[in-house]
Amino acid sequence: MQIGRKIYYEISTGDVVLITPEKFSGIQTIKEQDFAMYEALSCRVPESVGVIQLEYGQYSSDFQTCNSVRVDVGTGNLLFNYPVFEQ
Repeated sequence: MQIGRKIYYEISTGDVVLITPEKFSGIQTIKEQDFAMYEALSCRVPESVGVIQLEYGQYSSDFQTCNSVRVDVGTGNLLFNYPVFEQ
């Protein structure tokens, strides 16, 4: 079973708290399990954190090349920040 990344973010700001890695095999976890498993989540109030579940391989090239990612709180879309190469 292929499992895509999960993007956990602050609902109020869109700042990303945690990105879980993609897995080629394993068990899909739910939000409550992730809060118990990851320290970055366990210290937060679950109601203040949103999650976006991606498909396996979705946005792979973006994650490989971006400097950072955040969530547009209005639309729920991912906003990638890419490096700028000057000539």
